[in-house]
Amino acid sequence: MSTPNIIRSEKIGSTLAFRSAFEVLDGDGDGKISKEDLKRFFEAAFYFPNATFHDEDEIIRAMISLADSNSDGFVEYDEFERLLGLLESKQTAAAEVMGDAFKVMDKDGDGRLSYEDLKNYMRWADLSAEDEDIKAVIRFCDSDDDNNENEGVSFDGLLKILGVDFAA
Repeated sequence: MSTPNIIRSEKIGSTLAFRSAFEVLDGDGDGKISKEDLKRFFEAAFYFPNATFHDEDEIIRAMISLADSNSDGFVEYDEFERLLGLLESKQTAAAEVMGDAFKVMDKDGDGRLSYEDLKNYMRWADLSAEDEDIKAVIRFCDSDDDNNENEGVSFDGLLKILGVDFAA
């Protein structure tokens, strides 16, 4: 029963974050993001006094057209929220795929990839790795810095190895 409330509160948090981001980009406060709003934002946020951006207008036009589903030349809040929601759902889907891959690799289901789990996966994937390489991976992901190779790799550790960050 608590899961729907968690999902609902996450949705509310996302909506508030989306609204705040929209208001920052809507420089003139007219309820829509225009090319001029984006241009002012980028000039203020990325101030380079001697820089000239040759493709600036083209980049801004592309950004607007990406979100502008009704083709009026502006990004209204619902379009902005839809775009960010799609990006967020793709990130969530990628995290779920990574979680599923982790579960497949974690043969004993203890929530950690042991030396044997990693060795078996490498063999199954037809990837060559020396025993020392696998042990080094486990040490790299050591969350408490005790160099205990028997602890294995957590899901967060696997993401660390792969250089993936779903928190952003």
